[in-house]
Amino acid sequence: MGLSTAALLWGLPGLLLTIALHPALSPCPAQALVPAHRDYCVLGAGPAGLQMAYFLQRAGRDYAVFERAPGPGSFFTRYPRHRKLISINKRYTGKANAEFNLRHDWNSLLSHDPRLLFRHYSNAYFPDAGDMVRYLGDFADRLGLHVLYNTTIAHVTLTKDQRAWNGHYFILTDQEGQAYQCSVLLVATGLSVPNQVDFPGSEYVDGYESVSVDPKDFVGHNVLILGRGNSAFETAENILGVTNFIHMLSRSRVRLSWATHYVGDLRAINNGLLDTYQLKSLDGLLESDLTDLAVVKDHEGKFHVTLKFFLEEGNRSADAVPLPQDDNDNFALRVAYDRVIRCLGWNFDFSIFSKSLRLSAGGELSKKYPLVKASYESKGSRGLFVLGTASHSVDYRKSAGGFIHGFRYTVRAVHRLLEQRHHGVTWPSTKHPITQLASAIIRRVNEASGLYQMFSVLADVVLLKENATAFEYLEEFPMQMLAQLETITGRRARHGLFVINMEYGRNFSGPDKDVFFYDRSVGHTEDAWLSNFLHPVIYYYRHLPTEQEVRFRPAGWPLPRPTAIHHIVEDFLTDWTAPVGHILPLRRFLENCLDTDLRSFYAESCFLFALTRQKLPPFCQQGYLRTQGLVGTESLRQHGMESGLLWDYATVGRRDSGQQPGNHGPGQHPLAPGPPVSPFDSNKEEL
Repeated sequence: MGLSTAALLWGLPGLLLTIALHPALSPCPAQALVPAHRDYCVLGAGPAGLQMAYFLQRAGRDYAVFERAPGPGSFFTRYPRHRKLISINKRYTGKANAEFNLRHDWNSLLSHDPRLLFRHYSNAYFPDAGDMVRYLGDFADRLGLHVLYNTTIAHVTLTKDQRAWNGHYFILTDQEGQAYQCSVLLVATGLSVPNQVDFPGSEYVDGYESVSVDPKDFVGHNVLILGRGNSAFETAENILGVTNFIHMLSRSRVRLSWATHYVGDLRAINNGLLDTYQLKSLDGLLESDLTDLAVVKDHEGKFHVTLKFFLEEGNRSADAVPLPQDDNDNFALRVAYDRVIRCLGWNFDFSIFSKSLRLSAGGELSKKYPLVKASYESKGSRGLFVLGTASHSVDYRKSAGGFIHGFRYTVRAVHRLLEQRHHGVTWPSTKHPITQLASAIIRRVNEASGLYQMFSVLADVVLLKENATAFEYLEEFPMQMLAQLETITGRRARHGLFVINMEYGRNFSGPDKDVFFYDRSVGHTEDAWLSNFLHPVIYYYRHLPTEQEVRFRPAGWPLPRPTAIHHIVEDFLTDWTAPVGHILPLRRFLENCLDTDLRSFYAESCFLFALTRQKLPPFCQQGYLRTQGLVGTESLRQHGMESGLLWDYATVGRRDSGQQPGNHGPGQHPLAPGPPVSPFDSNKEEL
């Protein structure tokens, strides 16, 4: 319909309206050039991306998740190739505490819905990867997360804009050319690029990502596997019973997870090849730098390992290339191989990110991970955060940040940081009177999963109030960001603080450590600082450490040197509730730091202290003097006398005055207090 037709139908007013609206009715309006805006854009609908989406949705934020596959968890639809996960699914612990049970549930994401626990999706201790795909699908669907499936982000760049939260917007372009504008970019794409070593003959090598998983294809073969991690051993385990032999070659020695205490190192479920190697059943492990080697193929289609410099001497046919065994007839790899398989792990995909984002990595992990701070924010672009497996450079080979049971907590920490930075929502905390400090710490070290799994990375922080009369308790803060705590959390640390962390012993973890040595366990309280196994460590600082102090902390320390430090002795049951072995030493450490008495008292003791002391214990100040103390009763009096905590003044009075039982003198109370008890007399502890 043209304008003249519109004029005939609508008259002059309609014509004017049509002319005014004509730009908006045109096929290519100017507004279409403006990309769709989201405050938060999440790349990837794997476990980390869905976990962040959950927190954003619960907070009511404007967000979208972009996923190239038709459903969430696409990595697990193909990997691991042999389908068995190495993340444990411990369904029974003997405990009803949900937080404690997450310590031993390595697959569940955090949510308010108890149906979305992985224990409902598999009975297997090491579940099938298909169960993870099903779980992630339900997680996204039941929670109604905003995921754009079949949307491949092909390019990411930024554009400067002073109106933006961080001084720039991130521009995402998908496979259809559709652009999206984001204030904050959260990258949760994982590691998806196979790690390859370029050496002569690498074209003959099968990759883990494509090699056959049917053992029948390896019957009677000589197999060489390049790599020394779980994927290499997983591949070997699958064909161990049908091959002539398997040789495994890598530049580094095998790293056993039970020795390093790092869950990404070789797990027992995959290490059958170690048995057959050490028990001399033809299989074996060798160490060499792959970049020094070459693989050549002979006229029979067999593969031989030689040294790269032999090929560099001149152009020769494959059958004419010198082999090491020509000079050394005892060369370990002198046999011919039918198959060579590369299992060297994965790297982050940098290809879609513009150089303007400065996301490229550096240092020893140059190809594997992007450069991020301890807050998981990119070092090159403010407002760009890396989540999940791709953020593991923060704690690589130290803690569990590259795995679901670790990064579900680091993702929550990032969300809390964003809530404070962009919405003024301070880091969650609880406030308590100082008398509850020891019990608050004991509860957390016995229950908290985030502390337990992200040891030496996330820590609880106790902020003391003026005169140490109360405290504020913050959970799971990134330890290496301690100097920036006030900015990140919106809380004030002006009167001292405690940092509660979980640690292994300083010399108990490493590929060369004997972790089964005799007397490895420490049981005496006075030797708590020598504890080897995972145990709580409390740091006390009079002042918030500076960035320089955090940066130049002592080697091997997760934090700067504190004013005082306390180790709670390791416990075989990881149950730190022993009154004498765990709680009493902790309480006395806290009392020494605070110069106060943290015990609880009966009302009669507070009454006596009020008459005999200039400074009352905090419990009496906050309880008894406000008529909130533990009120005395006949049963408590009897209990106090039987335990030796109270003197039986009634009996003494009757003996001295000849009174009959039940007759008290004027003003006398049946719960008269006993003699004062020293706050440091461990033989006469109050409740």
